[in-house]
Parts: sequence; C-alpha cells; structure tokens
Amino acid sequence: MSVTSPPTPGGRAGKREWLGLGVLFLPVLLLALDNTVLFLALPHLSADLLPDGAEMLWIMDIYGFMMAGFLITFGTLGDRIGRRRLLLVGAVAFGLASLAAAYSTSATMLIVTRALLGISAATLMPSSLALLSVMFTDRKQRAFAIGVWMAAFSGGAILGPVVGGALLEWFWWGSVFLLGVPVMVLLLALGPVLLPEYRHPQAGTVDLRSVLLSLAAILPFMYGFKELAKDGFAAVPILFVILGVGFGLVFVRRQLSLADPLLDLRLFTNRSFSTALAIVLIGMASIGGVYLFVTQYLQLVAGLSPLRAGLTLMPAALIEMTVSVLIPLVARRLPPPYLVAAGLLAMAAGLLVLTQVDSAPGLGLLLSGMVVVFLGTAPMMVLTTDMVIATAPPEKAGSAAALPETSGEFGIAVGVATLGSLGTVVYRNQVSDSLPAELPPAAAESARDSLAGAMSAAEQLPGSLGADVLDTARAAFTSGFNVAAGVSAVLLIILAGLTVTLLRHVRPLGEASAGHAADQPEPAAYEERTKR
Repeated sequence: MSVTSPPTPGGRAGKREWLGLGVLFLPVLLLALDNTVLFLALPHLSADLLPDGAEMLWIMDIYGFMMAGFLITFGTLGDRIGRRRLLLVGAVAFGLASLAAAYSTSATMLIVTRALLGISAATLMPSSLALLSVMFTDRKQRAFAIGVWMAAFSGGAILGPVVGGALLEWFWWGSVFLLGVPVMVLLLALGPVLLPEYRHPQAGTVDLRSVLLSLAAILPFMYGFKELAKDGFAAVPILFVILGVGFGLVFVRRQLSLADPLLDLRLFTNRSFSTALAIVLIGMASIGGVYLFVTQYLQLVAGLSPLRAGLTLMPAALIEMTVSVLIPLVARRLPPPYLVAAGLLAMAAGLLVLTQVDSAPGLGLLLSGMVVVFLGTAPMMVLTTDMVIATAPPEKAGSAAALPETSGEFGIAVGVATLGSLGTVVYRNQVSDSLPAELPPAAAESARDSLAGAMSAAEQLPGSLGADVLDTARAAFTSGFNVAAGVSAVLLIILAGLTVTLLRHVRPLGEASAGHAADQPEPAAYEERTKR
C-alpha cells in the first residue's frame, strides 16, 4: 500500500499537509451544498418526475437516513482498510451516484440514487476528518484544520442558493447533482498525491452482525422521530423509535462482548469524549427544531421563495464560517470549555431574540437572532469535534470521527420531532380558539391541522374571510415558533453550565503538550485504563 508520510507526532505540518487540507475541504463543501440545492430543485424535478407525496418525502429524507446509518460502519472501516483508500472509493461512488441522480427517469430511480449518495457521503465524512488527525499532529494546528473543515459546511450553505439558483436558471434540475462529478474527479486526482494513508496496524475484520445491528438501531430510530415531527405522536412512529432503541441495546451488548468491536465503547469512559458528544447531541437538538420553524416562517409567513429564503440566511452562515476558522486561535489562550459555553449562551441569546418575532412584515428581528445563533454554533461544533479527535487513540480516530456527525444527526431528528410537536400543539390550541365562526367545517379542519393547510383553505375562501384565516394561522404558527425558541434557549443555558462543570479540566490548546491533547492517553495507557 502506498503511504505518504505524515509529520512526526507533535511535529508541525508542512506545505503538503495544508494543501491536503484544501483537498479535504472540497468533499465537505459539496456535501453541504448538495443538501441546499435540492430544496431549490424540488419544484422542477416534481414537474418532470411527478412523484406522489410519499415519494417526495423519501427523495428528501433517504439521503440523511443512509448517511446517519452508515457513518459508524465506515468510520471503523476506514481505520481498518485505510482512511485515504475509503475516501477515494467513496469519491468514486459519490460521483457515479451523482451522475445517476442527474439523469433519473422516475421518482423511484431518484430515491435509489439519493440513497446511494447518502451511503457514499458516509464514507467521505469520517475518513476526511480522521485524516486530519494524521496530517496535523500538533494540537493547535489540528484544531485550526478542524475549524477550516467545519467552515466548509457553512460555505456550502452560502454557495448552495447561489450556485443552485444559477444552474436552475439555465439548465434542467439534474444539473444540481452534476456538481458532485468535477469535485470528486479533483479529489481523485489530488488525493493520492497530497493525502497520507493510515490504517490500524493490527486491524481485524469488520463484524457484519454489528453492522446490521447498527443499521437496525439507527434507521428505525431516525425514521420514527422524523415521522413524529410530521404527524405528531402516533403509535407507528413511536413503535419505530422503540424498535431502534431495542436493537441499540443489543448492539451495545455485542460490542461489549467482542475483542475487536465495530464501535469501541471504552472510548466513552473518557469524560471529555462523552461530554463533547453529549453537547453536540443536545445543542443540535435545541437548534434543529427551531431552524425548521425559521425556514417555514421565511416561506409561509414572510412569503419568500426557497431561493430568497436561502439567500436571506447567507449573512448568518458567513458569520458561522468566519468564527469556525477563528475560534481555534482564541482557544490557544482560553480554555475550550469556556468558549463552548460562551457559544451556547450566544445561541440562547439569539433564540431569546426569536421569541420576540411576530407575524407582521419585517425580518430584521429574525435575522438578528439567527446571526447570533450561528455565531454561537461555531465554537460548539469546532471545539467539541476537536475534543473527540484529541481524546481518541490515533488508531481509532476514524470511528471516533463518525460520532460527532452521528450525534448531530440524532440531535436534529430528536429536536425537530419534539420542538416541532410542541409548536404544533401551541398552533392548534391557538388557532382553534381564533378561527372565524362562519368558516366551513372542512376549511376549519384543514386550518387547524397546519399553517400549510390553512393557506390551502384560505385560497378557496372569499377575500376577507380567507385573509382572516391566513392572519390567524400565521399568528398561531409564530406563537409556536416563539415557544419552541424559548424552550431551546433554556436548554442551552443549562447545557452551558454543565459544559463548564464537566470539562473544567481541559486546558487551552496552547498549553497542551506537543503531539497529545491534555487528556489524550498514550496508546499503552489507554489500553491499561480501559481494561479496568
């Protein structure tokens, strides 16, 4: 196996490593952009492929399901067969799936290709992040590299509406998927030259039963919470969640019984590691549901198109991108837990601003709140990811790298379901008490269901009555939005306090010993500690 030698442990990265970081920036940027442009392409592909409601939902959701389901498997696989090898194989698969998606001739074909894109994305995420731990063994440089890597997500969010809008203006809907092809070709050309190879020197085989159990745990859990977000508390989604939890318990028991598990649960005995993942889980749950309200508010209350809604949030994404790069520099002098806590408090402050948004025209208050929320998100994501990578032994960096993204996906699913359900309860209670008495029963039932239902009903009513229904529904939706933002703010304030308490031992990056984080064990010490 060809190996490009990385810098020695604790050594400073050279020109090749920084150029390699630019190469790893590309797939992450693409994955973020790929999700954004799909929202813009939906009306166009719907007119061409004519998907029904269920197929439309699967086109949207299957990508995230597959990526979340396979992250842990591919993170561990990269440790065993080589992280660069997995990255390049994933690049080939992503490029081919992008071509197939672009030329899909039916909704079913697009769903299948979106599933393949999600599986391919699960190879790119953990392998690219784990490679940073090989390329940048100096703690300060690695944290900065992770900040740049994380900034690619915000960069994709910024470029998505612009690039997608331009492509859809001049070409057919499939062109948005073709963006992945040249990026992956560039990755395949430069990756073997600029990226090092690394795999676990005593790597065993991947336990297939563990892979199946992880999928049986993650996929029903994610599906159940997504259905709860759409339909509220119902028997079938709850059953899927319970099924996922049950398989998750079986998965844990099997990992504890294996000498070479798919996911080494001993990693969670490190307080920094487990606390950092919990912060990501709760933090993303707190803002994931609120972000759903924000996107719906911009389109259903403010009346913006998906493109204009995306462009409206660009300043907030640009702030997050900038802070992601700068926060590791600040963490060289100030303890990362205090910066994470400050970010969580900033997110809470932004959410408290959102509790004051009303249904009247004007977006200044909403945009101000979102800028503050995005500003605080960057320290949380960058510094917790660095803690996870820093506290894992080098040979397990791939499986460790999969966990922040998996925690984030779980958090968003839980947050969307719980906060979305809370907002729905507020909406239905308020709108039921405020609808005009002369409203036809069918229209009233539709209006009570959701804001989208109210808008559909209002289109069928006479002018003044339709306007009254629409105003009532928008005010009720905004009240639900306000309540969800307030609950999230309280959770983040509590989380900030717990962060400082549980991670008070973590030192500034500038004080970490060369080559190792403050609490990262040497491999021998790790083995000895985790045997206890």
